[in-house]
Amino acid sequence: MSHNPTVAPNLIHATRELPSMALDSHVIERFLYHEARLMDAHRLDEWLALWDDDATYWVPCNDDDMDPTRNVSVIYDRRGQLRNRIQRIKETLWLKEQAPRLRRIIGNVEIESADAEEIVVGSNFILAELHHHRQTIWAGTTEHKLIAQGDSFRIKYKKVILLNNDEPLPNMLFLI
Repeated sequence: MSHNPTVAPNLIHATRELPSMALDSHVIERFLYHEARLMDAHRLDEWLALWDDDATYWVPCNDDDMDPTRNVSVIYDRRGQLRNRIQRIKETLWLKEQAPRLRRIIGNVEIESADAEEIVVGSNFILAELHHHRQTIWAGTTEHKLIAQGDSFRIKYKKVILLNNDEPLPNMLFLI
C-alpha cells in the first residue's frame, strides 16, 4: 500500500469506493474556501445552494457536544430553518444599510474520515468582523460532512465550535 498524504493511513481502505476527486484535499479545500467567500460577501442564497436538502447546521454553546435537541445552541437548524434564518437576515433593515465586513481564514483542513456516503472534514477558522467601527475576532473549529456531487460537494452537516462558546457572546449579524 502506498502512502497517500491527503488521508490518514487508516482511511485508505475505507475510502476505495469514493470517486478519486472526492479525496483530493485540494478540491475539498477549494470548496471550503468558496463557501467562506460566499459567506464573507453575504451571498447567502448562493451559500444555501451548497447545502443538501437534508442538512443540519449546528453552533453549540456551553459545551462542544451537548445534545442539541435537549440543550440550547447558538444555532441548530435544519435546511428549512436555515433558509428562514437567511431570509430574516436579508430583511433586517439595519443590516441592509450597513452589513458587517467579514474576512475568514480557513486552515488546518484535514480529512478525518470518508466512506462511500460522505467525507468528514475538520478545519480551523479565524473570522474578523467589522461593523460600525468595531472589530470582533471569532475563532474556532468546523466539522463538515460533505457529499460528493459531480465535480463538487454538498454540505450535509456543519458544526461550528466557537473557541469562546462557554462565554457570553455578542450578537452575530451573520452566519458563522
